Amino acid sequence: MHSAGYQAHLVGGGVRDLLLGHEPKDFDVATNASPEEVKAVFRNCRLIGRRFRLAHVHFGHEIIEVATFRGMQEDSAPAVRDSDNGMLVRDNVYGTIEEDALRRDFTVNALYYNIEDFSVIDYTGGLEDLEKGLLRLLGDPATRYREDPVRMLRAIRFAAKLGFRIDPACETPILKQGALLRSVPAARLFEEVLKLFMSGTAVQAFEKLRHYNLFSELFPETDECLTHEEHDFPITFVVRGLHNTDLRIREGKPVTPAFLFAVLLWEPVRRTTQLLVESGEPPALAIQQAGAEVISRQIAQTSIPRRFSMPMREIWQLQHRFEQRGARRAKRLMVHPRFRAAYDFLVLRADAGEADLELAQWWTQIQEAQPEVQNRMFNKEGVAAGRRRRRRRRSRPAEPEES
Repeated sequence: MHSAGYQAHLVGGGVRDLLLGHEPKDFDVATNASPEEVKAVFRNCRLIGRRFRLAHVHFGHEIIEVATFRGMQEDSAPAVRDSDNGMLVRDNVYGTIEEDALRRDFTVNALYYNIEDFSVIDYTGGLEDLEKGLLRLLGDPATRYREDPVRMLRAIRFAAKLGFRIDPACETPILKQGALLRSVPAARLFEEVLKLFMSGTAVQAFEKLRHYNLFSELFPETDECLTHEEHDFPITFVVRGLHNTDLRIREGKPVTPAFLFAVLLWEPVRRTTQLLVESGEPPALAIQQAGAEVISRQIAQTSIPRRFSMPMREIWQLQHRFEQRGARRAKRLMVHPRFRAAYDFLVLRADAGEADLELAQWWTQIQEAQPEVQNRMFNKEGVAAGRRRRRRRRSRPAEPEES
C-alpha cells in the first residue's frame, strides 16, 4: 500500500500486543485508500460488508483485514437513529487518520505503527494508558456502549487477557446497561463467548463477567443455578472446566467449543434431568430430553451451531453409561467417538465433588491397564453386579402335616 502511494499503518490489537511484548494473534491495517483502491492494488483481495466495506487481502491461509479510515459523525446527524431497544445505530463514513483514531473503542487499541519512519502514532493517550495498565473508552462510555453493547464484553476480555484495570468511568455504565446485550444477534454473542473463554484467560473472564452482572445475560439458566446453588460443586465444576481449557490452550493442545459449552450448561441440564427422573422418566431418556430443552432455551441468548450442539448432547448422554461397568457395555463405551471427551467430563465432575470419585478412578485405571488386568477388573464388576441383581428365592409353602 505504501509503495502504491497510500498511507497504510498497522493498527489496533497487533500494535498494542507488540508494545506489551506479547505475540499478536493477527494484524489489521488502516489506510486512506478506499476499498476499491485497495482491491486495485491486490488481485488476491475480496471486499466484504455493507454499512462499512472492508478489504480482505488473502495470503495463502492468512487474511489481512484492511479498513479505510473512518470519519466522525455527530449524534444529531440524520444517519444516526435510535433502535427500539435503546441501541444507537450509525452508518459509517470515511475520514482522516485522526478521525479514525477517535472512532475506535479503547485508547490502547487506537495506536498506529507507521512503517515509513518506524514510529507509533498516538492521538488518544493510548501509550500512557498502556503504561498504566488502564482500559479507557474514547468518548462517553454510556453512549459508546449503546452504539455497540459488545464493547462491554470487549472491556471484560481485554481486562482479563491483559490484566488491565477498567477505568471507573467505563465501569459504572456496564453495571447498568447489561440488558443491551439482548439486542445483539445470538450468532455474534456466540463468537464473543469463544473469544472470552478460549483465549487462555477463561477463569478471569468468568469472574469478571459475574462481577459486572454480564454472565447472566449470556447464560441466564447457568447463572440462576450458580446464584441459588445448594452445594459448592456447581461453581467449582465450572471454574475447573474453564481452568482446564486455559491449561490446554497454554500447552498448545486443541480445545473445542462443544466441551466448553457442555461445561457451562451442565448444571441446568443436571437439574432438569433430576426433575424428569423424579417424575418417573428413565435416566437415559431424561438426560436426553433435558439436554434438548436447555440447548433450545440457550440459543435464544447465544447461538450454538449444530456441529457443536450434537457433541455436547453426546457428552451429557454418556455420563450415565459410565455407571455400567460390565465387560460388554464398558468395552462398547470405550470405542464410542465421544468417549474421551465424556471421560474428561466425568473426571471434572468427580474433582468438583458432583460425581463418584471412585467411579472416575476406575475408568482411569481401566484405560491404562493391560488386557489381562482389564479382564480381571471387568470380571470383578460383573460378579459384583450379579450379586446386586440376585433376587431372594421364595420359600416354598410348608406341606400340611398328616393328621
